[in-house]
Amino acid sequence: MKFIPVRTRPILPPQDDIYPILDTSLPRLREGDVLFVTSKILAIHQGRCVKIAPGVNKETLIKREAERYVNRRFPGYGNFILTIKNSTLIPSAGIDESNGNGYYILWPKNIPALAKELCDRLKKKYRLKKLAVVVTDSHTTPLRYGVLGISVGFHGIEPLKDYRGKPDIFGRKLKYTTTNVVDALSAMAVLMMGEGNERTPIMILRGATHLVRFTNKTTQQKLTIPPEQDIYAPLLKILKKR
Repeated sequence: MKFIPVRTRPILPPQDDIYPILDTSLPRLREGDVLFVTSKILAIHQGRCVKIAPGVNKETLIKREAERYVNRRFPGYGNFILTIKNSTLIPSAGIDESNGNGYYILWPKNIPALAKELCDRLKKKYRLKKLAVVVTDSHTTPLRYGVLGISVGFHGIEPLKDYRGKPDIFGRKLKYTTTNVVDALSAMAVLMMGEGNERTPIMILRGATHLVRFTNKTTQQKLTIPPEQDIYAPLLKILKKR
């Protein structure tokens, strides 16, 4: 199993077509590859960029983009607002200024459908049956410094490995355990991509067929939990709906 970084030219806000970049930057994909793509370059592809200018209020943008938010800022941490966006607990609805060249970069729209579009196109181009596309971003983890990669949408992959009903080493059947495969792999991919000027917004995972189950179905709904049903519901209830 190995990660292969894909270096690209700078991808320029407010809009830049991703498909010529994929055509010129990607090596030939192989059966069983997983392609990780940062949400930022897909947002730029869609033109989901807002010029930083007088009269543009970031807090207003955040509240507009978020599904839920805490109605306060955290001045010690750059005036971030804690939000839920696309069933992900993330600061500021994922809106970012890094590598934005004077623009706020929002999250892409309809990420699972966009991941499917990319996956179908690449499958056809390289004549593949097993290929997955995972869209990633960085998020914070409660009680931990630093950011980790996470998936924000995907297509072609089963996100979970289910251990329920299987025995542990002493024969006791597991009741609750499922492994989040897609986010674990996303964390590794984003670590390899970097957060600065590396210019590797795409990562190929190769040789992981022992970990990845491929599918042609839409599986995003298998990963996400409504906030009211989550184990962290007592904490999440402070986030109000938009």
